[in-house]
Amino acid sequence: MNPTISDIDSTTEEEREEIDGDRDGTGTGTVTDGGGGAAAGVVHRSSANSRRRDAVEQPGPAEGRARTATVCVVGLGYVGLPLAVGFSRANYQVLGYDIDEAKVEALRDGVDTTGDVGDDAVRDEDIAYTTDADVIGEADYVVITVPTPIDDTDRPRLDFVESAGRTVGANMAPGTTVVLESTVYPGATRDVLVPALEESSELDAGKDFFVAYSPERATPADDEHTLENVVKVVGAADNAVREHVATLYESVVDAGVYHAPSIEVAEACKVVENAQRDLNIALVNELAMAFDRMDIDTQAVLEAASTKWNFHDYRPGLVGGHCIPVDPYFLAHRASQEGYDPELLLASRAVNEAMPEHVAKQTFKALNQCDKTLRRSDVLVLGLAYKPDVADIRSSKAAAVVEELREFDVNVTGYDPLADDDAVRSVFDIEVQDELSFEGFDAVVLATAHSAFDDLEPEEMAEELADEPALVDVAGAFERDAVTDAGIAYRGV
Repeated sequence: MNPTISDIDSTTEEEREEIDGDRDGTGTGTVTDGGGGAAAGVVHRSSANSRRRDAVEQPGPAEGRARTATVCVVGLGYVGLPLAVGFSRANYQVLGYDIDEAKVEALRDGVDTTGDVGDDAVRDEDIAYTTDADVIGEADYVVITVPTPIDDTDRPRLDFVESAGRTVGANMAPGTTVVLESTVYPGATRDVLVPALEESSELDAGKDFFVAYSPERATPADDEHTLENVVKVVGAADNAVREHVATLYESVVDAGVYHAPSIEVAEACKVVENAQRDLNIALVNELAMAFDRMDIDTQAVLEAASTKWNFHDYRPGLVGGHCIPVDPYFLAHRASQEGYDPELLLASRAVNEAMPEHVAKQTFKALNQCDKTLRRSDVLVLGLAYKPDVADIRSSKAAAVVEELREFDVNVTGYDPLADDDAVRSVFDIEVQDELSFEGFDAVVLATAHSAFDDLEPEEMAEELADEPALVDVAGAFERDAVTDAGIAYRGV
């Protein structure tokens, strides 16, 4: 039977203690890495629900006690792996579960599969990486960090959450607290995750197990905003659960924990954070397209406007990745279910989705300005990842720029110092340079401004480029005068 919201919210601290009251001891369980795989959508049921788990101490206020609670992180991507490392560094017993056997083998070999925490952290931390779902039954806390993309019609896909819920439910022991970190629309934890957990576990949420939501705020390739120094938001079905989960996160997050009044508030705050960024970027992107028609330098306008104390400094560019271009659709989907269509959110999405075409048009204009014939032009696209200083090419809008250029038979070559060349060839279907060379190119498009490009000098580029070359500076990384003084036609976005 699926619980109602009131069923979950009515759980009292006393009721929780009846289930959780035997956890004042210090016993721990032994966890071994399993070799069996678990496919997405397949429930791997263990005997966890029929056995009494060894008593373990719950994490409490910082009072110097040893931490013997076991945390299982489900999904070891760019969110889950840093989280597992963080819990391990805080001296919890940590289990890392993923269905990807190749990833788990790499992690066991000490290889950071995300490029974010470092091989040393993967190798040195005491984390049991496994594809065996049985280990979930040993955990006191299970944290789910699976992907939540959108489909081809911009509707949220929560099948990974539902699948993870079924696997966790089939293997967790009574008394377990399940925390969802994946981005979802408000209400999805109760409406999607909880039913999956209940159906596969045959347990009741709020009575036999507990649920909370804490939105991930991971920022790949950002050494300043890490797990430890970004405030964590926690929402739960009742105050007792929220306090337990908040205390757990407080032990690994130095910046502190914000106690959201409900699961829905915590879910909504994540999508709003990225929807706000999407909207602000859409404003400057729309300004860039408008100023281009007026033959006004957008960067110069923004520099002038930024002299006012309360001006928000956003710059035009491509909006790719797994968060900003996705999260507004989660909110729009949920709002439409209530009969409201958020026009501003969707308009912002439309503007930002139009930027690859605008960049391509700027490239065409630059080539025409230099008296180049499109179908005989060679263009080098620098930076193919979705954001600076990451290797991830998934959801990169540079791919859309390349597609637009090739529609007009422009010969495109790519170079990215971080991305895997074979993956780029497969996804972009273009020639890829192993080492950077400007030799003979008619134009260069700087799509993603990796720090490796900081030392590029226009004069040195001009020596290798074809006669009358052009630069399309999507990222606004070059000084216009330095480029034009080197004899390269300059266009921003």
